[in-house]
Amino acid sequence: MRRAVLNVVGLSARDLSSGVMPRLAARAAKGSVAKVRPAFPAVTCTAQSDYLTGQQPSTHGIVGNGWYDRTLSEVQFWKQSNRVVLAPKVWDELHAKNPKLKVANLFWWYNMGTAADISVTPRPVYKADGGKIFDIASFPQRYKELLKRELGDFPFHSFWGPRAGLPSSQWIADSARWIEEHEQPDLSLVYLPHLDYDLQRFGPADPRCDVARRDVDKLVGDLAEFLEARGVEVLIVSEYAITAVDRAVPLNKVLRGHGWLELKSEDGSLTLDTFNSKAFAVVDHQVAHVVVLDHSIREEVRKVLLATPGVAQVLDAEGQAAVGIKHVRSGDFVVIADDHSWFSYYWWEEGQGEPDFARCVDIHRKPGYDPVELFIDPKIRFPMLSIAWFLLKKKLGFKALMKVISQDASLVKGSHGRLPEDPLDWPVLISPSSAALPAQIASTDVYGQIAKGF
Repeated sequence: MRRAVLNVVGLSARDLSSGVMPRLAARAAKGSVAKVRPAFPAVTCTAQSDYLTGQQPSTHGIVGNGWYDRTLSEVQFWKQSNRVVLAPKVWDELHAKNPKLKVANLFWWYNMGTAADISVTPRPVYKADGGKIFDIASFPQRYKELLKRELGDFPFHSFWGPRAGLPSSQWIADSARWIEEHEQPDLSLVYLPHLDYDLQRFGPADPRCDVARRDVDKLVGDLAEFLEARGVEVLIVSEYAITAVDRAVPLNKVLRGHGWLELKSEDGSLTLDTFNSKAFAVVDHQVAHVVVLDHSIREEVRKVLLATPGVAQVLDAEGQAAVGIKHVRSGDFVVIADDHSWFSYYWWEEGQGEPDFARCVDIHRKPGYDPVELFIDPKIRFPMLSIAWFLLKKKLGFKALMKVISQDASLVKGSHGRLPEDPLDWPVLISPSSAALPAQIASTDVYGQIAKGF
């Protein structure tokens, strides 16, 4: 038996009954489908780690897409080493049973230094002069050049940022076809993020999202049929579903207003001082890890957070243990937004002491997730001209920042991270087997479905 797991990011139980994804709906009707009680937090890195280890963050340690490292005193987001996942992965179990079994991981996260037999992942090249070249990494290394020769360069600008869209998912799907034709993995893990973008931009009920739904339905349907024609069983899973939001909650502004957040001046801009702040927030969609370095103010911080509009819950250590997220990487408090709010990382008013990366796509320097990176600033009259001018300056050897991202957090209309109250807004698992799945399964139960039968 061989199996592929297609990770269709953002797909919900509600989408399957929308009428605009007929091929996925037909697969659910022909096989079996389960609503997946989301990982907590319901974000990419945590959900994937739940799926690939069968454990919760309290064990595997992935408490979000990023966290505050208390030893380094740094906030670190979107790291790529598989060694930060502190529990055995599904391929470890499968290799223990059969060392010859071949696993391919195509763009699932933490995909460097992995024990998977084949890995392909986005990886820019950072130059000594401060420049950056968009690229991929692979293991074995020969696949990087073979895939680029066959498929062209990975369309990095469509993977994230204002131009995020279908080409990146199409490239990943094409790479899955190429790997299947040349290597025939026993287990393929394929990440397809396209649906995620417009649902965050516009909100899931916006008619503009139906274009993305149709595109994903075709993309996934075509890939699944290609794989099945070659004798590969196809599981379809999603990490989370996106729900409508209409309020951004700037927790760091709140903490700064109480004198607990310190800033430092760096070349004319103000950045978060993680060494000397008494309290600050590491935000991640609808969940935030609030770090309190001055324990004498812990109770006061908790009360302020609870009184902040848009905050639904504040979990202390006991509360974190109850939901499986108590870990050394977690904040002193884990804060959960209400059902129509999300957390921005901002600590400034627009145009007043913003950090130099605020208007850039910069997922590593920002101490929190920033979905506003999906939007070009609508105040820029000729954005393509601004981008062209930036590229010309870089080509001529001048230092430049591509400052085209908005700072208007109200543009964001969809988010995720908390447990949606309606199970129709949960992710799903679609199995081709007619043997009925339970109506609902836990995120950690996806592991068993991936490993089943090997």
